[in-house]
Amino acid sequence: MNRLVLSLALMSSLLASSVLTASAASPEEALTLNLRHRKKSDARPGARAIERTVRWEPAKTALIVCDMWDDHWCQSAARRVGELAGPMNEMLKAARARGLFVIHAPSTCTGFYEGTPQRQRAKEARFHPTPVPLAASPRWGTAWCWTDPAHEAVLPIDDTDMGCDCQPAKCEIRAPWTRQIATLEIAESDAITDDGQETWNLLSDRGIENVILCGVHLNMCVLGRPFAIRQQVKLGKNVALMRDMTDTMYNPERPPGVRHFDGTALVVEHVEKYWCPSFLSTDITGRPAFTFAGDSPKTARKQP
Repeated sequence: MNRLVLSLALMSSLLASSVLTASAASPEEALTLNLRHRKKSDARPGARAIERTVRWEPAKTALIVCDMWDDHWCQSAARRVGELAGPMNEMLKAARARGLFVIHAPSTCTGFYEGTPQRQRAKEARFHPTPVPLAASPRWGTAWCWTDPAHEAVLPIDDTDMGCDCQPAKCEIRAPWTRQIATLEIAESDAITDDGQETWNLLSDRGIENVILCGVHLNMCVLGRPFAIRQQVKLGKNVALMRDMTDTMYNPERPPGVRHFDGTALVVEHVEKYWCPSFLSTDITGRPAFTFAGDSPKTARKQP
């Protein structure tokens, strides 16, 4: 009898443990994000950061991967994308497990995925009218949301040379990308598009209110593409940047003359002040945030 009681107690304990484990990994569990933003009225460089904690429903949240191409005209940029891709792929796995909808947006390369279920998902989504007109000004083959003087100050870094930081010679500007970098897995449940209307259709079909942006490059595509930060904010979505899963096109030889990664931090501050808050991938993965190998904590500019 004692053995029977003990066996029943053990089975009960194991069952309870499995229920708790399943509950902890449940896709329905809300996302707890530590969002960081800065006051638009505070024009000082390094304006004090303000943090708040929000809880977003996974089923109402999308994660858009911007322009993580298989190659880049700038060798340094291509190298950093390759370094970022592995940790980003692990983050995407965690995001899907949490119930987020993932959209891959390799601009000008969606033809590579023609006929795939993920591309068809975007093309066949029901049409939904947008509350404001979508970006139309073309740049680099797609529509573009330009810097908006009524909404934001000029960028804190000078990228007029297109930002190549290779030494000693700068790379020739061209378009070598053909697809998204293969390191990033595209799951059956994901979608593929670089089109603003298709993105809006996908979000509307699913009742998605919250949009997270990651990928490259923050001072260019992550802000300006028709599916990216400026456009999503203007469309009324709750938008957030995953700040450790991005990079910039910035050459330290140009103003303000700081390290490449400090230049990226300045653009993150710009986004936090004028467009949307940011957070770390830790909030999704439970793991330490990603840091580029060249971004030594000993030499990095301190975040206020």
